[in-house]
Amino acid sequence: MSDLVARTGRHQQRYQDGFRLIAGCIPFKYRDWDDGTDDEPKKIVEVLMINSQSGPGLLFPKGGWENDETVQQAAVREAIEEAGVRGDLMKFLGDYCFKSRSHQDEFSPEGWCKAAMYALLVKEELCSWPEQSTRERQWITIPEALEQCRHKWMEDSLKAFSKWHANKVFGVEEDDDPISVASSTR
Repeated sequence: MSDLVARTGRHQQRYQDGFRLIAGCIPFKYRDWDDGTDDEPKKIVEVLMINSQSGPGLLFPKGGWENDETVQQAAVREAIEEAGVRGDLMKFLGDYCFKSRSHQDEFSPEGWCKAAMYALLVKEELCSWPEQSTRERQWITIPEALEQCRHKWMEDSLKAFSKWHANKVFGVEEDDDPISVASSTR
């Protein structure tokens, strides 16, 4: 059993202008793929998605951004808690607004959320993680992930990831250094 524990409760949850602030990531890795056309295998990108606890479809790890952490720390924490992966945040993908039916409270009565999403290059897959009894993880290609996304906003963040990754592969992206998790700005 893991000595990591998932945070619970809302006492440290951040809110801004009626939105519950969320942090999440699109975990990704590279897999060798031999297409049979030459001697060297090609690298394909796969993203990690997890099952939803409240219905069909797949999700990216995400959750509440709390007062005692930066948004980057929250994104990394959620990847560990929900998907059991560690890695480097590589790119801020944008803020995505959505309405949650399950997270309505006095500070966001209509359930509005704003999710800061990041690309996370996975360096380690944990054998044991806090939500492993309720979460299954699946490595899939970007086209498969687009078909599996449970929510439109996650599909939009995946499209931003795909565009960033394509630019990175073709040398358009200049800054390829990991984002400091300790920093307080995006």
